[in-house]
Amino acid sequence: MIDFRTHPDRYRHWRLSVDGSVATLALAVAEDGGLRPGYSLKLNSYDLGVDIELYDAVQRLRFEHPEVGAVVLTSGLDRVFCAGANIGMLAGASHGEKVNFCKFTNETRLGIEDASGYSGLKWICAINGTAAGGGYELALAADWIVMADDGSTAVSLPELPLLAVLPGTGGLTRLVDKRGVRRDRADVFCTTEEGVRGRRAVDWRLVDAVVPRSRLMETAYEKARDLAAQGGAKDSRRIELKTLERDIAENSIDYGVLRVEMDRDGGVATITVRAPEGDLPKDVAGIHAQGCDFWPLALARALDDTILHLRTNEPRLGVWILASEGDTDAVVAADTLLIDHTDDRLVRETRLYLKRVFKRLDVSSRSLIARIESGSCFAGTLFELVLAADRSYMLDGALEGDNRPPATIRLTAMNCGVLPMGNGLSRLAARFLDDAEGQAAAEAAMGRDLDAAEAEALGLVTFIPDDLDWEEELRIAVEERASFSPDALSGMEANLRFAGPETMETKIFGRLTAWQNWIFQRPNAVGETGALGRYGTGLKVEFDKRRV
Repeated sequence: MIDFRTHPDRYRHWRLSVDGSVATLALAVAEDGGLRPGYSLKLNSYDLGVDIELYDAVQRLRFEHPEVGAVVLTSGLDRVFCAGANIGMLAGASHGEKVNFCKFTNETRLGIEDASGYSGLKWICAINGTAAGGGYELALAADWIVMADDGSTAVSLPELPLLAVLPGTGGLTRLVDKRGVRRDRADVFCTTEEGVRGRRAVDWRLVDAVVPRSRLMETAYEKARDLAAQGGAKDSRRIELKTLERDIAENSIDYGVLRVEMDRDGGVATITVRAPEGDLPKDVAGIHAQGCDFWPLALARALDDTILHLRTNEPRLGVWILASEGDTDAVVAADTLLIDHTDDRLVRETRLYLKRVFKRLDVSSRSLIARIESGSCFAGTLFELVLAADRSYMLDGALEGDNRPPATIRLTAMNCGVLPMGNGLSRLAARFLDDAEGQAAAEAAMGRDLDAAEAEALGLVTFIPDDLDWEEELRIAVEERASFSPDALSGMEANLRFAGPETMETKIFGRLTAWQNWIFQRPNAVGETGALGRYGTGLKVEFDKRRV
């Protein structure tokens, strides 16, 4: 089982240090530290384990180091920045493992850009040696790139000529969309094994500056201090991201704020989120006192780990049922804290974390079905789960013998743009794309408890079975879903979930990922005579030259 929980004390591949307003994150990969046997992480190449540590470091910088305004990203090895994803790891990985690896790596790099765009945490990349493939893609996530001008240090995206695959973590998209590299130059760059160095790299906008090796780190830290100063004074209050507690049994996982039940025979995982229990904080001081136990932050951490665990360790659980239980008013009270204290750094970071977690749910290749019944508490932040679902079922009335009141839903301001999707739209706006009247009617009902009939009339749920049909309709829906081709479902869901405008993020997870997934299954890349299998063997690759 792959565990996504870690701590700087346990890092094997990254060195995190802080000096005032500037942090340094240096990559020094332990060659024998791969997640699985059979490959060596030479030349600062990485696997999923390396990126798990990077993700943890980014999270800790945002929550535990409020004094930091800039991060210098560099290598801890001499004359090697990063050789990218480890080829031996990719060659030996299953298709699903490769896809999950690329997806998580993409999410982590987008998290770096999110920290820059919304938290004022600027990133400077100091390339002190070869930056190839995923190594250069890591650099592309930074705000500013400086490279040693020593005649040998270069940047490259050699995946196509060397491995018959694509740069899998956003390199193609960031070249043209983020850095504005001309298309013809990008074409040359992506088909050149040796890459580009020196002044040409600056002229082509592949990096921002080149300096003599002796001045590389000095230049990087000067830029970092300047960017950190531009961000102004920092909030000195920090919180510790304590080890995420969870109780894993054979068929369940319990985090306290949510529980996962796994039906492996049926291919179903039921994720039940629990409303806050006990007293919520009264003010910002109370929020900081609770720290990572503050319910919205605890929810974000638990849901994040749940998604990653199920995606990576339970690939046969293709249907996720999203449920909730508890006091709706408590959920709304937590939302009110998030809305009323937007100027507080911890509240802001919690909102941004929730945004990123729901985005991770959006791009998970699983069928999402929301179940709304008596005792549910789908309001505000938790109603985002319903909006993220591929379809939703809301019980009209109550089941026989259940003395709880009928189910209701409630919208809050958290549903109106605070937690946008990768396309920049709120899930409510995406639901009512080109239906301004429908969206306005839904927003006008904000703050009211809506029963099943009104929720359906407003277009906020899919079906509202009564007590006679409730169990049967849900059973049929889940069994039908589990009977379909998982590949076709993944394609259908990904196309339907992201209506509306396209962004760099949707291109990475849609256009780029779709092509890479296909290429990862083609013999030219992964066959017996393909490029991944023969890389480094001295044997010539044999391509099927037909275009399809």
